[in-house]
Amino acid sequence: MARSRTIEWEDPRVSAAAVGRGSGLDFLRDVLAGRLPAPPISATLGFTLEEVEAGRAVFAMEPGEEHYNPIGSVHGGVYATLLDSAAGCAVQSVLPAGTGYTSLDLTLKFLRPITVDTGKVRAVGTVLHQGRRTALAQAELFDTADRLLAHATSSCMLFPVPAA
Repeated sequence: MARSRTIEWEDPRVSAAAVGRGSGLDFLRDVLAGRLPAPPISATLGFTLEEVEAGRAVFAMEPGEEHYNPIGSVHGGVYATLLDSAAGCAVQSVLPAGTGYTSLDLTLKFLRPITVDTGKVRAVGTVLHQGRRTALAQAELFDTADRLLAHATSSCMLFPVPAA
């Protein structure tokens, strides 16, 4: 039986234009509070930013069938997107005004399968090291029983953001 899902998002240029105007933490707090729109990927996959503080970002998602691969579990790309988002936003949360970042790499270890029966999952990203040009972060994906489902590390490049 066919299933469908409707997805809506806001103009991503609004948030993109705000990057670097204030600190990374202020930017993420504005997204969390709804003063800036969330990125379209969060609507596509159905995840949300739930917490942010300096050096830490938490995303959550309720897995659904729309996240499945052909073997009946959540596709690894969904894990990777959540973990990349958590690690990257953890880095963003420590950046001063006028600084942006981009992921250079993501190394991921899958530890347990996720299905619709898993329930809500949380990706917790933390900064391990911040230098002048790069930052290193990790992210862990947990189920509601706090079992580790996956782990990732990410290197991010830091760069000046031109004033608007």
